[in-house]
Parts: sequence; C-alpha cells; structure tokens
Amino acid sequence: MDIVKRSGATEAYDGSKIVAAIAGAFSDVNREASEETLAALLRAAEESIAATDARTVEAIQDIVERSLMEQGYFDEAKAYILYRHRRAELRTVRADIVATAVASCDILSCGREPSDASFLDACLACIQEDFPDEPYALSALSAKFKSFIKADMSIDERLESLTRAAVELTTQEAPKWEFIAARILLFSFRRTLALNCASRGIETFYDKILWLTDQDLYGAYILQHYTRAEIEEAEGFLRPERDELFTYSGLDLLLKRYVITTRQHVAIESPQEMFLGIALHLAMEEKNDRMGWVRKFYDMLSKLEVTMATPTMSNARKPHHQLSSCFIDTVPDSLDGIYRSIDNFAQVSKFGGGMGMYLGKVRATGGMIRGFEGAAGGVIRWIRIINDTAVAVDQLGMRAGAAAVYLDAWHKDLPEFLQLRTNNGDDRMKAHDVFPAVCYPDLFWRLAGEDMGQEWHLMCPHDILTVKGYALEDYFGDEWEKRYFDCVADPRIPKRTMVIRDIVRLVLKSAVETGTPFTFNRDIVNRANPNPHEGIIYCSNLCTEIAQNMAPVESVSVETKTKDGDTVVVTTTRPGDFVVCNLASLSLGRLPVESEEAMRDVVSTAVRALDNVIDLNFYALEYARITNKRYRSIGLGVSGYHHMLAKRGIRWESDEHLAFADEVFERINRCAVDASARLAEEKGSYEVFEGSDWQTGAYFDKRDYDGSAWGLVRERAARGMRNAYLMAVAPTSSTSILAGTTPGVDPIMRRFFLEEKKGGMLPRVAPELSMETYWFYKPAHYIDQTWSVRASGVRQRHVDQAQSMNLYITNDYTMRQVFNLYHEAWKAGVKTVYYVRSKSLEVEECESCAS
Repeated sequence: MDIVKRSGATEAYDGSKIVAAIAGAFSDVNREASEETLAALLRAAEESIAATDARTVEAIQDIVERSLMEQGYFDEAKAYILYRHRRAELRTVRADIVATAVASCDILSCGREPSDASFLDACLACIQEDFPDEPYALSALSAKFKSFIKADMSIDERLESLTRAAVELTTQEAPKWEFIAARILLFSFRRTLALNCASRGIETFYDKILWLTDQDLYGAYILQHYTRAEIEEAEGFLRPERDELFTYSGLDLLLKRYVITTRQHVAIESPQEMFLGIALHLAMEEKNDRMGWVRKFYDMLSKLEVTMATPTMSNARKPHHQLSSCFIDTVPDSLDGIYRSIDNFAQVSKFGGGMGMYLGKVRATGGMIRGFEGAAGGVIRWIRIINDTAVAVDQLGMRAGAAAVYLDAWHKDLPEFLQLRTNNGDDRMKAHDVFPAVCYPDLFWRLAGEDMGQEWHLMCPHDILTVKGYALEDYFGDEWEKRYFDCVADPRIPKRTMVIRDIVRLVLKSAVETGTPFTFNRDIVNRANPNPHEGIIYCSNLCTEIAQNMAPVESVSVETKTKDGDTVVVTTTRPGDFVVCNLASLSLGRLPVESEEAMRDVVSTAVRALDNVIDLNFYALEYARITNKRYRSIGLGVSGYHHMLAKRGIRWESDEHLAFADEVFERINRCAVDASARLAEEKGSYEVFEGSDWQTGAYFDKRDYDGSAWGLVRERAARGMRNAYLMAVAPTSSTSILAGTTPGVDPIMRRFFLEEKKGGMLPRVAPELSMETYWFYKPAHYIDQTWSVRASGVRQRHVDQAQSMNLYITNDYTMRQVFNLYHEAWKAGVKTVYYVRSKSLEVEECESCAS
C-alpha cells in the first residue's frame, strides 16, 4: 500500500522504518530489543494498520505508540513519544525556514518551481540527520537567516542569505557549519543549474556535451573520441552524493573558478560533471579498457583523493586545453636570446602558466659587448622588462603574469638583484612584480657557517667564458668549486669582492621584508638528479618544486641557395631543454597512507593520468612540447600533510612526525617509481632513459634504498621508466581549499578564521577540527621552524625533484636565527626554500585565549 506523507506526497509502505523507530525507542532507555521482540511489535502494528486502514504517517505512528504500551513497554513508549515530539520540533523549524526562503515567494514573480519547497525541506532534513548535535540545530540557522531577510528579496537572494547565515554560524567551536553552508549552496546551485539546462533543452550528459561543444565551450575532441553510448555509460559513473564532501569554501571556489559557464557567466556544469569531463579528457587516448580508466580517474578526483593542478582542473575538456602549471627557461646571453625568452614568458602567461627564468648566463653590469668594456647594462634592466611583461600579459585576464627570476650567488649583479623588491634604494632598479631567487653552491653555505668574515667573489659569467673558455654555471659540486677558485686566482677576470656577512645581510633583509629571494641549493639538486647524463639543472620554477635538466633555446643560421640561385639565410631553432611540468597532488588527509596496497592503487592511477597529460596537452610553445615528449616529466606531489598528522594525533614538533613522514614518503615514492616502470612496460620508456640513474641503479644507491620491496622495483626500473622525473611537491594553495584539506606540506596558518572576500565572508577551518585534533593543529608561526626544516630534509630523500617549503617567522626572530634556518636547511639536504612568511604575533589572539 501507499503511505501519505505530511507533505501530501505518497510512497510505498516500508515496515523497516517502523522497526528502526521502535529499536531507537529501546536504545533511548538503554535497552536492546531482540529480533523476535521487534518482529512481534511490527506484526502487532501491521495488524492494527490493516484493521484501521491507516494510510497517513501520523496515524501509523499513533498505532506504533499504542502497540508499545499494549505490550507493556511503557518506558519505550514514553521514549517514542518524546522522539515524535523532537521530530515534530525539527519539522517545525524546517517549515519555518522553508516558508521564509521559498514558500512565501510569489511563484510568478520569482519563477520558482512548485517543488522548491519540498526539495529545500528534504535538504534541511538531511542536514538535521547528518548533523544532529546541538551546536548545529537549525533553530540557530532560522534566527540568523531571518535577520538578513528583506520583504522585496527574490528567491535567489533569500537562498543566498540562507547560505550566508550558515557561513556566519561557522566557528571554532562549531566548525561543521561550513559543511551545512556547502549543502545549502549546493541546493541553490542545483536549482539554478536545472533551470539553466531546462531552458536550453539539455536533459542528459550527452545533450550537455553536445550543446557545450556547439557553443565552443567544450573541446570537440571529446565527441570525436567517444561514442554516444560511451558517454551515456560514463554518465552512469556520476555520484552526486560526493558533492557533500565539499566545505563551503571549497564548493564556492569550484563553482566560481572551475565549472564551465556560458559567456554570460551562466553555469552549465555541475561539480561531478566537471570531474567526469576531466576524466574523459585524461583517458581519451587509452587503448585498453578506456572506460575503466575514465571511471578510475573520475573516482580519484570526485572522492577528492587526488587533485590535479589548477590549469588541468580548469582547462581539461575545454577547447584551449593548456594543462601545465610550470615552465622554466634558460635565458641566453644574447640580444636575440633574451628577447626570445621574454616572448616565451609572454606566450606562457597568455595561457595561464607561471615561469621560472634563469638569468645566470646573462653578462653583468659593466661587462663587455663586442670588446667594449663597461657597455653591458646587466641583468637588472632585463628583469625590469620581464616585470613589465608580467603586468602587461596577464593570465587569461584573471591575474597578473608571474615569473621567478634566478641568479647565481656568485653573479656580479647579486647585490642589486637582492634589492629588487625592498623598499630602499633607487626605484629605477626595482621590479616589484617578479620573484627573485638565488642559486647557492655548497661552498657559500659552508663558508658562511665557518666564518662570515671570509671573502666572497662575484664575477661576470661572460668574463669567465671569454677568459677561461668555459661557463662556470655549467658545473656543480667539487668540479664547480675547483673552477671557481681557478677563476678567483685568475687576474684577467674582474672581481667584485664582498664579505660573506654583507651578502647574507642583504639576503636576510630582503627575505624578512619581502618574503624573497627563494632559495635554490644547486649542488644538492644536481647530485640527486636522476638524469645527469643529459644535462644540468640551473634553477627551479615559480613555486620552487620543479628540478629538471635545462638548456637554452638557440638559433642556428645556415646559408643556402634557392632554385633560382639566390643566396638566402635560413634561421632555425635548436629547442634546448625548455622545462614544462604537469602536477597533481595526493590528498594525504583523505588517504590510508599506511596501506601499501591502497597507496599503490591511487598513486598508479595519478601517475597514469599525469603521463596522459603530456600527450593531451596544448602547448603554447613548441619548445615545451619537444622537451616534455623527450623527458615525459611529471610532478606528483601532496596536499593535506598537516591534516594527515593531526587526524593521527601526531605533533608537528616531534620525532614521531619525522619517522612517520619518512615512512609515508618512502612508500609514495616506491609506488610512483613502480607505477612509472610498469607504464614503461606497457607504453615504452622516455626518450633518454638509457644511461639514466634509473637504469644504472644509481638512483637507488644515492638514497640507500634496499630490501626486498625496493629490490623488485629496482629491477623493473632498470628495464625502463616512462617518466624521467616523478615527484614534486607544489604549494596547492587553491586546490587544497577545493579538497577541504591543508596546503602542500605546510602547517596551518590558523585553526579558524573568517576571510573577508568581495560579497561576504569565507570560513577557513582546519580540516576535521575537533577536540581530538585541536591541539595537533599548532599554527605555523608558533611552530619551532627547525622541525619544519628537519621534516623537509627527511622527505627530500624520497622526492626526486623539490618541495615548496615555507619558513614562518615572527618579529621576535633575530637575523642570526633566520640565517640558522637557511643553514640548517642546507645541512639537512633541502633543495629549495620558498617564501619566508614573517608575521607579528602581537595582534594575534593568544593560544590560551583561543582554547
């Protein structure tokens, strides 16, 4: 029979609901009902239902209440009555909110569907069921919501106010309101999306792809690669309930930045359709079990276990599918070469990429040009042009272009370079929109640690090349040191000699004042390079996590004859190694990191997706495509590092943290190497695999990897590797918000705060914040930074590229303490240091008050 619900809707009778209600009544009085007792009570209730022909929920509940009393279960009947009363109160609160939000709106004026009220009530009922604790009572939401309401508000404005009310109820003591706010935002978005799609005749996922393709909002390649039947099969993979994994901040970011909209900014894609579209793109060229890989990629993304880099999330499935985040160029010491590099940066920035630019080959101020001494303008003038290009060529109109400029610690223009962003000095020598970074040899840190009163010699790379016939920057380690002292001893090479203390002072002053320069420890990087047989690594990228072989792009001119006998000059380009990297991050807080089997599955899926990006990418520059195909480099990183520690009760400042990080990152690396080697068996190795550390086994020897688990991986890697570089830990600032976790490998800034954004407030809450995790979420600026440095050193052994690791200091730090952190990072084998984030704690709420 059909039962009439309170809303007037009908549904099929389900006796299990009566059983669940009775069992709940027994539980409320701390008794457990046997299956026989429950069956007997259900039988009695059903006999009365049949006898009275009860058809409404209320009538059936009256019968259940009487049945309990007739069988002598008076305490249970009382509990059941109280249960009904509580449920009635919950319904009353929901009805009040619904009436204020949608039911009181005029249907014609707001254009709402008659089902809005019932759908909103269902949404609120789920919230009550999933968040039953007193801090999340909807009565608080109702009161806050009504304080925002104005009589002339449309339904959209009312739903926005309802969402805002939930956002503002989010506190450190009641953090789950951010999930409730996300549910309400999701309800509002789904309602609008349904209207948008209906008005365009879109009913199915296939209809949507067809319409978006016709509007040039979806890449035509999707329909070219998949049949209608395959797309309909893919639609069956969708799991809308996974939208409930989002926090408000994550969902808000996703809806504003990632889902596809029309050119009038009307949303046409749901979050789950976005993930599925990305999965369809990433699996497009798979030859075996393609739909199986679509499903695995979709599951990986929609469960928020892995996030792809922002360009991949934004641009996969779209016509202009630039999927890579990071580019690195080696700027040559020639007019043509410098302007080519600036043009390269402009092209990359145009399609949303950031760039690292190595200027260590460019001659210094006062260097020779065509034999004329003192003619060169130095690197600062070129950096100012790069700076202006970053401002002029913004990233898809969304934000200014971004470039990190790298210079060696022995370059003659270093002092001026270290003052690019500081507030003192000549404004004509400033460049506030680029990010300076210094490449340090071991010798610099060793001497600085021994005695800062020692001399350090700055030289022009062009002078060295002219006099000695070699480029000093082309060497590292002991060989670099030998040649450096050889240059120092050669009187033909002009020097700019300074005391190391003065250079350190300039570095630290800039770091504390501006957060930069970034740090690139070139000898540590190159000693760990898995591909030393093919080149050298001069610098990193914009976020300091990429470390791959580099070589400048060069022009080659050749004279030839036309068929008419005329002599012409044909200029061709040698592409060099123009680094591009494709990134993804494992959400460690959402993964069973202790399980080798589980991590092998998710890591192998992520590695395969990243490898596919190489072949599917749109390349703004042909140099990037050639290098990417040659090395097939990927950057698998992590987010949710602090999230992972906190939910396991591991304190940041502990040896337990270091041991756990060592174990987890070794496991991730082993899974990644194994995944790439297995991919090589299936699809072939990268072009220059022969002679690499992977093949010779030097990669494993350098990291002291032994034991049976590593032995099998080592044997497989010796036969072939799909990717020359595997792991790189990026900052993940945006995608970690989307995934509701902590960024990269950094500690949290604060456990809770409200961030003011245009149009409202955004709650920022430490993931899974509770009484159990609270004290394990120590804010970054309160952490002894030596623990962060040591942890970075522990992880670095397992990361073949680098990590975006920040230092968090306060105004109480002395310059000596900041230097000690840099020096400790070098001693710990840390390859790069990203920002120094300085902050006064005087304006912060003290930790004792926060508790």
